[in-house]
Amino acid sequence: MMNKQVNKMMKGTAVLTVASLIAKILSAFYRIPFENLVGNTGFYIYQQIYPIYGIGMTFALTGFPMYISKIIAQEEKKQAKDEIAREVFFLLLLLGVAVFLFLQIGASWIGRAMGDAKLSVLIKSVAWMYLLMPILAVGRGYYQGIFNMVPTALSQLLEQVVRVTVIITAAATAVSMNWSLYRMGSWAMLGSTFGAIAATLFFCGFYFRLLSGRKNFSLNMFKKVGKQLFSKGLTICLFTAMMVLLQLVDSFTVKEALQNSGYRPAEAKELKGIYDRAQPLIQMGLVISVSFSTALLPVLTEKFVQNKLHQFKLIARMIIRVCLGISSAASVGLMILMPEINISLFGDNLGSVALAISMLTIIFATLLTMYNAFLQSLDQYWQTFLTLVVILSVKILCNSFFVQHLGIEGASIATVLSLVVGCFLIKTTLPQMGNHLLGTDHFLLKLITCIFIMTLITLGCTLFLEEYIYSGRLGSILETCIGVIAGCVSFVVSASTLNLFTLQEWSSIPGGRRVFKLFNRK
Repeated sequence: MMNKQVNKMMKGTAVLTVASLIAKILSAFYRIPFENLVGNTGFYIYQQIYPIYGIGMTFALTGFPMYISKIIAQEEKKQAKDEIAREVFFLLLLLGVAVFLFLQIGASWIGRAMGDAKLSVLIKSVAWMYLLMPILAVGRGYYQGIFNMVPTALSQLLEQVVRVTVIITAAATAVSMNWSLYRMGSWAMLGSTFGAIAATLFFCGFYFRLLSGRKNFSLNMFKKVGKQLFSKGLTICLFTAMMVLLQLVDSFTVKEALQNSGYRPAEAKELKGIYDRAQPLIQMGLVISVSFSTALLPVLTEKFVQNKLHQFKLIARMIIRVCLGISSAASVGLMILMPEINISLFGDNLGSVALAISMLTIIFATLLTMYNAFLQSLDQYWQTFLTLVVILSVKILCNSFFVQHLGIEGASIATVLSLVVGCFLIKTTLPQMGNHLLGTDHFLLKLITCIFIMTLITLGCTLFLEEYIYSGRLGSILETCIGVIAGCVSFVVSASTLNLFTLQEWSSIPGGRRVFKLFNRK
């Protein structure tokens, strides 16, 4: 029974991972022509408000759906699942309307707090997507709670396709018609609303059945669900939005700190736009961990409720090993190739050191995401909330000081430092899950060896290519592509040779079973 559920969860994870990967590629890809079209200052304007969209997206895609999937999975009867879904929908509708009104009324104040009053028009544009957030959050969470990841995957993919199309169209129109960068940004932000409208199409049938069915409204039940949703559920959402909240801190502090260190406002905007280049790369690096945590939470919750702690630990161990291995390889690989990646995507190597430092966040954000999923399934929330408060506190306290003395590299260091502190804190507060969460087969030593081999081979390839390839943007693109292939192949071969992952762990990675069979033929 366990293997059947785990396999279903892993298949769901594979679907989510592929869809998320495509969506994140789109999310990264559109920023390349977008930044090239509107420049660093235009990118700065867009990225200043992006965290507000990012929080709403987290609410609708991962945060609330993860919590809803958990409480849905705990119910055995379909009627009970439907009743909870209805209660949660109306509660989130109240939240969505409240956030929408706050952003519309407070847009000018928020813009001034960010040091740029002209940003208010973008804030008003992005506010509309919060009205659609409840529809997407409950629909996705319900299906994840019954271990069906397909609606989440497909709706996410369609949402991003529509959103990216609107953004690129807005940027191209702005350039051809000489719009102001702020007008362009407001239309680009409306892409999130159009994308959300498209995604709701996947849940029309679900809501027709849910809202037209028998309703047994209970005020006490409404209050009980609301209390859990806005305490435990909101804690999950805020923690899931951790990276976006760190970006929000940057939106309020980096430009001002740069100006305080002597830069003119226009120069500060330019540097902030360069610093924000790291975000799409970090998002892509976090695809695996977010997909795994989304899919594993209902299964882990079920095992905990059934008091099957041994099976719980086995699944948790498998997930943490796979995610740590992949995120470490991705993080180090991006750091090695950062100058070439920066030139390939954005046309110059400005800010490459800051971007390389930022890539370390992939490792620690992945660990925090996994630990958070474990704590949620164990019904432990105070550790998550405490960790988030500490992470944000470290970032807020360090950011302005580091930026004034170290430039945008200081903002990257402050982010990494806050996540390292958060990892240490949440690990020490985890319940006893055994002393060998990574296993007893020297996993960390094997992982370090694989990363070292990958680093040597990738660096060797890039240094060799630098001698024989044209040094322009086209040369950097070719060097990046060859470096990525060399890094991936060397890591997979060394991981297979050193038995870094078990068969079940390889099977959880798209295409992993074939790799395992390829290197383990007898």
